Amino acid sequence: MNSEIFREYDIRGIADRDIPDETALLIGKAYGTIIHNNGDVCVAVGNDNRKSSPRILAKLKEGILSAGIDIIYVGEISTPLLYYAVHNLKVDGGISVTASHNPPEYNGFKIMVGKDAIFGKKIREIAQIAESKKFFVAKQKGKISEKSLDEKYLNEIASLVKIKRKLKVVIDAGNGMASELAPKLFEKLGLKPVCLFCEKDSSFPNHPPDPVVEENVKDLQKKVLETKADIGIAFDGDADRVGVVTNKGRLIFGDQLLSIFAEDVLKRKKKAKIIFEVKCSQSLPEWIEKKHGIPIMWKTGHSLIKAKMKEENAILAGEMSGHMFFAEKWYGFDDSLLAAAKMLEIASNSDKSVQEMVDELPKYFSSPEIRVECADSKKDFVVKKISEKYKKLYPKSITIDGIRIVFPEGWALVRKSNTQEKIILRFEAKTGKELERLIAQIKPEVEELILMAKN
Repeated sequence: MNSEIFREYDIRGIADRDIPDETALLIGKAYGTIIHNNGDVCVAVGNDNRKSSPRILAKLKEGILSAGIDIIYVGEISTPLLYYAVHNLKVDGGISVTASHNPPEYNGFKIMVGKDAIFGKKIREIAQIAESKKFFVAKQKGKISEKSLDEKYLNEIASLVKIKRKLKVVIDAGNGMASELAPKLFEKLGLKPVCLFCEKDSSFPNHPPDPVVEENVKDLQKKVLETKADIGIAFDGDADRVGVVTNKGRLIFGDQLLSIFAEDVLKRKKKAKIIFEVKCSQSLPEWIEKKHGIPIMWKTGHSLIKAKMKEENAILAGEMSGHMFFAEKWYGFDDSLLAAAKMLEIASNSDKSVQEMVDELPKYFSSPEIRVECADSKKDFVVKKISEKYKKLYPKSITIDGIRIVFPEGWALVRKSNTQEKIILRFEAKTGKELERLIAQIKPEVEELILMAKN
């Protein structure tokens, strides 16, 4: 097996190259062995709409069943629906075949043991068992049953929000797993959205299903302005991430979206803890504190954020990538449909436009996320070299995930992506000029280290 598919918080690679039938079978056997070793007996299994998913799913199920573990197959689902299934069925974990927002040729697995999405050591444990082939093989194979939770899930989300006034909404489902779910949910909320790319198509013919990249929401921005809509909402491939476009056609960054959610929840829950990740703007913790909340910075990654929420008993969390996590009257997992519904509730109950909400937030000059190509085998070297240098020069720098170099005039983040062969950079400063200077200082240094690592 290619060991690089076992990432920090999921398993992911190019489907035909990295996840042939044998690898999918081994991963199924390893996961089944872990469930058995925990004394458990049944898991939920699902898949997204990628072309390679049925092939991988068949071998995954074969492997799980060989360990004597029963399967409840919940169908072709979004990732949040897997999480929902694990919380609502009598199961001991769950696994879905999906590669989220990655291009069509990718696939992988998002995995739960118990009600927790696993990461780090637990992902490596699956790799170790698969490589050693030390599987538990049951005398009697597990059994498969099927259950759809789509309607129950949408009804529960709809029950949590109240739309005060009718809004004009545009959806961009990106041909992913929100294509059918999002329009159904919005109808339950009494809204008739304008739909873009709401037909499931795993080739993603219109744009990559990654809603926090400006290029991918151009059609949505155009349609919002053209229809004079109040808001535009975009979803990623497996519908666990959301992107929001204001009535002025501007894409809201994830930290700005989390600021809006934070203000809303802190009206009801003063002094609540809110988790955010290292890529977020300094304006976010300032805003949370202004609204009487407790901001906590943490590592990037949906599994890591969920674990931190549980540890801190936090009520809300979010990432720049559009993962939004809700624990108020919900289960604490990331869910783009719930995030969309809550955003619609906030907008419908406010006398401000969505753009006016964003304009109220503290202002800094921030770069978008800059993704620099870097082979997986070289990423640790690059981040380590930058961290060693700048932690000495700027001791206030934060090293919980890569390094967030804290300069007097702003900050620069250098961290490795856990889902792509890239180094992630982000910059923020008090002025545009200072922002440009930080980028000009750090980005070429990172690129030089990447070249050095290749030689």
